[in-house]
Amino acid sequence: MQTPEIIADFGDLNGEAPVWDAATSCLYWTDCVGFRFYRFDSRTGASEILRNEFEVTGFALNEGGGFVIANTKGIWFWDGAARLQLLAADVDGAVCQMNDAAADPWGRFLAGSCFYDPLGCLFRVDKDGRGAILDDGFQLANGIGFAPDGTKLYFTDSAARVIYRYDYEVKTGEAKNRSVLVRVPLDEGVPDGLAVDAEGFLWSAQWYGGCVVRYEPDGKVERRIAMPAKQTSSVAFGGPGLGDLYITSASQHFPSPLVPPNYDPSSGCIGGPLYRLKTGLRGKPQFKTRLRVA
Repeated sequence: MQTPEIIADFGDLNGEAPVWDAATSCLYWTDCVGFRFYRFDSRTGASEILRNEFEVTGFALNEGGGFVIANTKGIWFWDGAARLQLLAADVDGAVCQMNDAAADPWGRFLAGSCFYDPLGCLFRVDKDGRGAILDDGFQLANGIGFAPDGTKLYFTDSAARVIYRYDYEVKTGEAKNRSVLVRVPLDEGVPDGLAVDAEGFLWSAQWYGGCVVRYEPDGKVERRIAMPAKQTSSVAFGGPGLGDLYITSASQHFPSPLVPPNYDPSSGCIGGPLYRLKTGLRGKPQFKTRLRVA
């Protein structure tokens, strides 16, 4: 496995949510604090800002074009040009103050909210636009992913330092039997964005931890990959054969009760660039939403 290389550096305050589009060989990601949305074209090596001054905390590519977007104001559809449409500001009375998001194998949109008091929810938006609450009781929703066969849903609560596992019913979109798959110790980083590879292993970015951790399907640590950025925020597979791991990071230091006792933000690189790592393994494609937007 090679050393991570910088492929774009816009000085992201909080780079997040990388999503690979196999059809165009492009990677999209966001600076959710700097309110910028980017595209990296792996064929040319060029990166560009696609949108300024709009918050994107999580998103998924939509089948047929455009993006389904989560942010702290709700869930949106953006066609990639001028059209921006609010789909939901609340679901069953719960405010959609969203953080991370992903599409499920059926084309639904899943997103988690970031509330500390009262606690937040994990939401599902069906293809017809109707919303539902899958589960609740979370503080800071983050990485969402699925096992290769779609029967397991993984969901991160960064504040609880936990990655949860659910039994997932793909046809109905129901998540049941929540259990703790990974509990990150207090002296390590905080689990943030995640991706699942073709073998069913989880790759979790550790904010404050300066690393990406690969977990076996039963939650055991399989390896740690050191990163130049201490605030490593999220990951996604892409590139030829989905063998590249794209890794976002953050340059703005965010003081928090979650900071490990041995963390020193003054030493080394906090973050900011988008990195790429040749893994020698094969990732699992991210799903697209199939929302019917009027």
